Amino acid sequence: MNTETEVRTVEIPEHLHERVERRTAGTTFESVDEYVRFVLEEVVAADADDGSYDDVDDEDVQARLRSLGYLDA
Repeated sequence: MNTETEVRTVEIPEHLHERVERRTAGTTFESVDEYVRFVLEEVVAADADDGSYDDVDDEDVQARLRSLGYLDA
């Protein structure tokens, strides 16, 4: 399955579509669909990044902050 070419349809209210049209006027986005895809990709990517610090050990962080002088020894 090639996700780059397969698409799904998502419905949005007309007033939102009109606002996006106004927002994209004069930009490089060629359509509301292109803009909405861009925004969704950004949101999903940001959501995926939220867990990136879960593997960091709090004690290691505190030790590093102490060595840099940000925490009292």
